[in-house]
Amino acid sequence: MKVVLRIALGIIAAIGGFVDIGDVVFNTQAGAQFGYELLWAVPIGVVGITVYAEMSGRVAAVTRRPVFDVIRTRLGLPTGLVVLVASLFVNVLTLSAEIGGVALVLQLFFDAPFTLFALLGALGMVTIIWFTPFEGLERLFGYLGLALFVFVAAALHEHPDWHSVGGGFVPEAKSSTLYWYFVVGLIAAALMPYEVYFYSSGAVEERWTPNDLLVNRLNAVVGYGIGGLLSLGLMVAAAQMFAPAGVVPDHLGTVPLLAQIPYGEAGLVLALLGMLFAIGGAAVDASFAASYSIAQFAGWEWGKYRRPSGAPRFTLAWLVFFALGLGILMTGIDPLELTEYSVVLSVVALPLTYIPVLLIARDRTFMGEHANGPVARVLGWLYMVILVVVAVAAIPLLLATNAGGG
Repeated sequence: MKVVLRIALGIIAAIGGFVDIGDVVFNTQAGAQFGYELLWAVPIGVVGITVYAEMSGRVAAVTRRPVFDVIRTRLGLPTGLVVLVASLFVNVLTLSAEIGGVALVLQLFFDAPFTLFALLGALGMVTIIWFTPFEGLERLFGYLGLALFVFVAAALHEHPDWHSVGGGFVPEAKSSTLYWYFVVGLIAAALMPYEVYFYSSGAVEERWTPNDLLVNRLNAVVGYGIGGLLSLGLMVAAAQMFAPAGVVPDHLGTVPLLAQIPYGEAGLVLALLGMLFAIGGAAVDASFAASYSIAQFAGWEWGKYRRPSGAPRFTLAWLVFFALGLGILMTGIDPLELTEYSVVLSVVALPLTYIPVLLIARDRTFMGEHANGPVARVLGWLYMVILVVVAVAAIPLLLATNAGGG
């Protein structure tokens, strides 16, 4: 039972990484526009983030060094600084989108202006972070975010054509730029850099040692496996209910209808609660990931396990990042549009984020007997090739499709 409870880190990392506002947007839109045809992109992302999360957690447990410490060590100060600036830019955009997502969900519960809920949502999350220990944050956002399973239940309730579902896991070569834009978006939403920054730093926060490698593996496999299952549920449900009706979910408020159609008001409430805590968990992930990155790069004291006064610059950093994210929203930008840009732009940083993790995880000088085995080496390099291809294609596809607008 203790081991089961300790997989909370993987669950919040997966719920806040796989099923954040970016995943909700890309999966429901992909299902609504392409039916089951893009299901194959989800397991590619699931396996990729599982492989690299396991590596980053193992490196943290063995060396006591989180990802950004590894990036600076392996890439050097100049290249590390480039990665830091790029990651902070993407993390702030992501955090702003997540705060916007929380505000949009709150608007569906209560009738008040968006800007008010953006402010209240940000203040609420700051208050929760300030007074809640790291383990409490994991369990609050991770476990309550599991209410999103109502979308999986809704997909099954509608009795999908399993032959067509199975066919969706076979990749197709299409000439449609919109099709490939969603492929890139689905993979990128699964492999957002902030996920491994948060995950590996969380492993240090929890003081993992080599004795915790089983816990690390369970966190990566079970946590991200759950995230992948929820993503598939969203896409299958959208393919069944939105695609035949020609509904394009271009507003976050459209998504909970997938649960309301089969389950009525109870399904709607569960969907909204799951989205609220999943997107809120992603905001925590993104704010901490940005703060971890800058603190580790600059050599500051950091960690939520410390009191705010014990790591004042780290604490100030995540407060400032929340303020910046909120400030971006106050310009009037559409949170869903911001989400698409943050997801696709993050792709460019993926190779530089993951190559240091791969190099350290395979290095016996650092890892000893816990270095990558044959399976991890093969999967690590295979996904590095995939990440490079996706990174090269991302910006042209973003421009060619007008950010998915066709």
